[in-house]
Amino acid sequence: MEYNIAVVRGDGIGPEVIQETIKVLDAVGNRFGHKFNYNYVLAGGEAIDVTGRCLPDETVAAAKAADAVLLGAVGGPKWDTLPGDERPERALLGLRKSLGLFANLRPAMVFDELADASPLKPEIIDGGLDIVVVRELTGGIYFGEKGFKDTNMGLAAYDVEQYSEEEVRRIARVAFDMAMKRNRHVTSIDKANVLESSRLWRRIVAEIAADYPDVTLDNMYVDNGAMQLVRNPKQFDVIVTSNIFGDILSDEASQITGSIGMLPSASLADGNFGMYEPVHGSAPDIAGTGKANPMAAILSAGMMLRYTFGLGEEADAIENAVRAFLEAGCRTFDIAVDGTVPLTTSETGDKVSSLI
Repeated sequence: MEYNIAVVRGDGIGPEVIQETIKVLDAVGNRFGHKFNYNYVLAGGEAIDVTGRCLPDETVAAAKAADAVLLGAVGGPKWDTLPGDERPERALLGLRKSLGLFANLRPAMVFDELADASPLKPEIIDGGLDIVVVRELTGGIYFGEKGFKDTNMGLAAYDVEQYSEEEVRRIARVAFDMAMKRNRHVTSIDKANVLESSRLWRRIVAEIAADYPDVTLDNMYVDNGAMQLVRNPKQFDVIVTSNIFGDILSDEASQITGSIGMLPSASLADGNFGMYEPVHGSAPDIAGTGKANPMAAILSAGMMLRYTFGLGEEADAIENAVRAFLEAGCRTFDIAVDGTVPLTTSETGDKVSSLI
């Protein structure tokens, strides 16, 4: 099979982790007889430097023409003084909206070999941890009406949180479908005791749950959900929540695993088209030092193989190679323990590729 991938290397450590991910994808192609074609396009800070825009029209067109998008990371202090609509991070919002990427999947796993890296007590994560946060990605406060108005207390700014029935319906179905393939448990997180948008959210999620009688549905307020993630994370299987709550909770979930450098993500549209990127940011402070952990980007490529290309065996090969890397005692700088010599970014990519 032949697949066309639009690749955004991005900023900071983005190009470095993408380079190692390409190595691993090529190793998968060699083993299983696939060909991956890479079309490198600009977005984020690099695009601003070259074209003056964070998301050129050519990039959107190339992404739409591809089978999937693979993205490193965007942003950095170099562009912090730009107006909000011109900052590198706006490229992500633009891609999500243009490509219809309404469902963000963020797995939060604790590998047995890395249990000591978690900031939680061993007894809390004993036996492993495997959570998926399903975040609505193209609605809510990030895309609602926004602006400024004069008040008797001076200038005020506002951002509107708004959800339609269909927006909630389609993200709920993604969560319940995923739960059916896992442990058949969905926790919907909202703020229905305060927000009208959350009350609508809760009602629609309950309606969808009726179509999945084998799946248990729990509802939880977001403040309690944030607390429960660090108090008893193993109670969760699939979490479904809004754009802003998902943004916060998925980052919290990533930290309890011990290293954000190990966590991938997928953003999906109807028809399984997707954009795949590591959860971590551009980390400009370590760019060029060889200390970046490429595992999150590599595992994101594994998600691409599984969810967009339907290549389950090939995705398993990537996940098994990462697991074998850890079992062999190999470590990157962010997860190194005393007595181990961490591998550089490039050495990590070489090692994982050899284990495919």
